[in-house]
Amino acid sequence: MPTVLITGANRGIGLEFARQYAADGWEVIATARQASPELDQVAARIEQLDMQNLDAVVALGSRIDRLDLLIANAGTWKPEQAQTAEDGRAWAAMLVTNTVAPYLLAKSVLRQVADAKGKLMALTSGMGSIGESSGGYAPYRSSKAALNMAWHALSVEAQRPGVVTAVLDPGWVKTRMGGANAPTPPEQSVSEMRALIERLGPDDSGGFFKRDGSRHAW
Repeated sequence: MPTVLITGANRGIGLEFARQYAADGWEVIATARQASPELDQVAARIEQLDMQNLDAVVALGSRIDRLDLLIANAGTWKPEQAQTAEDGRAWAAMLVTNTVAPYLLAKSVLRQVADAKGKLMALTSGMGSIGESSGGYAPYRSSKAALNMAWHALSVEAQRPGVVTAVLDPGWVKTRMGGANAPTPPEQSVSEMRALIERLGPDDSGGFFKRDGSRHAW
């Protein structure tokens, strides 16, 4: 039975990943700050984890013996803009959640994923593309651009043990973060990303992909 670790799995895209992988027979290890009844029904194991707690993030890897796939999904959208010192502090916290913590978590499970010849995936956003940027939302954009760079650097390190890495843009999805006006239901986004994850091979490692498999500009 393959094993997947999904962060931020108590709702939205993370919960949908957990549902779909569990339905296909995967053992799901899920992390969340707070569990939910829906997650309890599908996850084989739930780890309480706050991505702001970097000690806990780094320690998680030592409690996982084998891992075929990491999906670093947990993230935050706030603050939307930065004008005050308080906004700046929130921006710094966002960088921890969206960039630093996923990278440290991936490093903590790299050996286990390498043993399984598995994959390290992180959910990013097209808003993290510098080449495609239309401006605005500097905190979120910069956190995802930084995640993209961190994951690309990770891909170089992971290449020798044969681990495939990539950052995936789920698109604009109808979740609490995406809002009610988003055009794509989470079921569709996750299904397409899962098909992409399955297709990705060593030649794709380090890539920045839309969920349909096409590439974003860096």
